[in-house]
Amino acid sequence: MSVSESETPLKATFRIKLNGETLSIATVGHAYRFISTLSKAESMGLESQLDETKAALSAAAENAMMSVQATNMLRALFARAKLL
Repeated sequence: MSVSESETPLKATFRIKLNGETLSIATVGHAYRFISTLSKAESMGLESQLDETKAALSAAAENAMMSVQATNMLRALFARAKLL
């Protein structure tokens, strides 16, 4: 199974407002798909943190015990991108 298909739950559900709609992100796969589709403008200046978060999500997809670290990295990325 690929990371983007992972149903491993995150330790928190993120509710993000994007284009006037609220999006809930609760699994590793959903988070990975979401951050993989960020545009260049949205991810500008976040490349390094984005890569680290993707790596953490990949680790969590393989080992659910890593979901705490992945959740924390995702929270930091969303906060820095002002999505929370």
